[in-house]
Amino acid sequence: MIDTQRHPDYILAGAVGILMIFGIIMLAGISTSIWQTEINDSFSPFVRQIFFGLIPGLILGIIAFFIPLAFLKKWAPVLLLINLVLLIMVFLPKIGISSGGSSRWVDLGIVSFQPSEFLKLSFILYLGAWLSIKRQKTKIKKPKLNISFLTGPEAKESFLPFLMILGMISLILILQPDISTLGLIILTGILMYFLAGTSIWHTVLMIPIGLASLFTLIKIAPYRMQRFMVFLDPELDPMGIGYQIRQASIAVGSGGLFGVGLGMSGQKFGFLPRSMSDSIFAITAEEIGFIGSLILIFLFLVLLIRGFKIAKKSQDKFCQLTAAGISFWIITQAFVNIGAVIGLLPLTGIPLPFISCGGSHLIVELIAIGILLNISKNA
Repeated sequence: MIDTQRHPDYILAGAVGILMIFGIIMLAGISTSIWQTEINDSFSPFVRQIFFGLIPGLILGIIAFFIPLAFLKKWAPVLLLINLVLLIMVFLPKIGISSGGSSRWVDLGIVSFQPSEFLKLSFILYLGAWLSIKRQKTKIKKPKLNISFLTGPEAKESFLPFLMILGMISLILILQPDISTLGLIILTGILMYFLAGTSIWHTVLMIPIGLASLFTLIKIAPYRMQRFMVFLDPELDPMGIGYQIRQASIAVGSGGLFGVGLGMSGQKFGFLPRSMSDSIFAITAEEIGFIGSLILIFLFLVLLIRGFKIAKKSQDKFCQLTAAGISFWIITQAFVNIGAVIGLLPLTGIPLPFISCGGSHLIVELIAIGILLNISKNA
């Protein structure tokens, strides 16, 4: 007798639920220490995270769980187009919000948000839909290293349009600027392009192009070059550009094996910059220690493993690529954030998924998990 009952991946849902609850607990402890001393706002960051991040994210995530996947595939190009329009709106006066030399937010009066966070998901949905259709039309052949991989039908139908899409998105994000989000999108896009069964030589060619572009972007912006130099030598400017990574290292080291206890961090009292956003893992490591940090990392690995298992089980190419893209994006963002805090990577400013303060990224991450659970239900 065949079991026709469909259910989502409970292990994935459980891992994300634990991460989300832990993020709320951490943010509650940190926001209390700096609210009304560093932030001029009638609402604490914790309250804002609940009402403008968690609650709408859960509602939209539930909707994404029940929405037909064929509907998402059909309307993916429209969603990307709307997202691109919103990205351009950040440059408009009275609508776009600039902060710290960056134009990344849109203020619609009732709500303000960061369109580049939603671009991560809309781009994955569009690329999954587009590549699944292209692979149906293009006959897959054994890749050969000759000029045909640049001039053949597959290059004209897939490779060159893919580069054009990335180029358009890159231009908008560079102007904002939001290079960390751009890097995540490019890495996720290359992975999805490779998993679609395209020529391996296209993927190989994109690697040096990406590295050369990254080096150029670092070179032309002094603050990016300074971050890179501090990454190579953390003691280069300990009271200036290297202050954040120095204080993060102190926080991580202070945690020891088991941590100082939840709510007992000393670095969150104005010593560590951005302790609620991209440096929150340092406070986490200080409070829960090495063992607790390993458990946290393990939960992200569970998300990756279950996400790729969902992709493997899916029979539909759109679902395969979308599941793989969502899983790779979230785990890469998590490890880039953690790697930057512990000094393995340069500081990027991207949030830790489900944990860092910020409504836009939490909403889009919960929507993505809703889609991923939807795919697992139908796999």
